[in-house]
Amino acid sequence: SMAAPALLMRVVASAYSVAEKAATIVRNVMAAGDLGIVEKTGANDLQTKADRLVQMSICASLARKFPKVTIIGEEEVSTDELTEELIEDGHCEEILKKTCPAQYTGIKEEELVIWVDPLDGTKEYTEGLLDHVTVLIGIAYGGKAIAGVINQPYYNYEAGADAVLGRTIWGVLGIGAFGFQLTEAPAGKHIIVTTRSHSSSLVNDCISALNPDSVIRVGGAGNKIIQLIEGKASAYVFASPGCKKWDTCAPEAILHAVGGKITDIHGNSFQYNKEVKHMNSAGVLATLRNYDYYASRIPNTIKQSLVP
Repeated sequence: SMAAPALLMRVVASAYSVAEKAATIVRNVMAAGDLGIVEKTGANDLQTKADRLVQMSICASLARKFPKVTIIGEEEVSTDELTEELIEDGHCEEILKKTCPAQYTGIKEEELVIWVDPLDGTKEYTEGLLDHVTVLIGIAYGGKAIAGVINQPYYNYEAGADAVLGRTIWGVLGIGAFGFQLTEAPAGKHIIVTTRSHSSSLVNDCISALNPDSVIRVGGAGNKIIQLIEGKASAYVFASPGCKKWDTCAPEAILHAVGGKITDIHGNSFQYNKEVKHMNSAGVLATLRNYDYYASRIPNTIKQSLVP
C-alpha cells in the first residue's frame, strides 16, 4: 500500500484549497459592495473586510488541521468573528499524488512556519485594479521558503462573462511550480517591474541606474513575481523598506522552484524562521533569469541607503 503523504505535501494540498476558499471570500466581499476599509498607518496602508475575513479563514483552517505549525499573518485580527463557514477542510488530491522531495519527508509540524498575506495588493483592490490582487500562503522550514501557494482571485476578470475567474499557482522546491505557463522575458530586453503605490526617489533612482527598456508599475509582491514567471518582466526591483516576510515567502518558493532568484538589494537571502523581524528592510531584487546582470548594476549609494 502507498505510504501516507508526507506532512509537507498535506500542508501544501490543504493550503491550495484554503487559498481557493480565500478567493471566494475576496470576490464575495467585493460583490457585496461594502469593503469596510480602514487605514492602518496611512492612505497607502489599508485593510478591508476581505483582508480580515480571509486571514481568519486561512489561519483557522490551517491551524485546525496542523495545530503545531506556526502561522504568521499580516493582519491583527480577533477570532471573535470566526464562523464555521470560514473554515475550509478540503485539499487538492493532485498535490498529494506528487512525491515529497527526500530532504523534506521527515519534517514535523512544529518545524514549519506559514507566512500569510490574506490580500496582497489591498490598495489596488480598493481601486478596482483587481488583477493585481493575490492571496499568499508561504511555507518555510529551517528559515527557508520551501513551498508556496499564490491565488489570483480575479485572474481572467477582463476576459468576458464566460471566463473562469481566478487561478491557483503552487510550487515546492525540488518538485517545481504549477498552475501557469512558465515563460522567459524577451531576450536582451530589460523590463523592470516595481511598486505602484510605494514609490520614492530611492526606488526611482535605482531603476534609472539600471537603464531599463521599460518599467511596469503594479501593486502586490505576488503579482510582481507572476510577471517574472510569465515573462512579462525581467526583474523585480524595489529599493525601499516596506515589503514584509508574508509578501515574499510564497512568491520566493514559487520563483525558486522554477530556478529564479530573490534577495534583498545587497544580495542577502531572506530568512523565514518564526523569530525573524517581519520587515524586509533592505528591499527586493528578483529575477527568473540573469540575476547577476541586475545585481551587479545596483549602485553602492543605493545599497548604503538600505540597511538589512
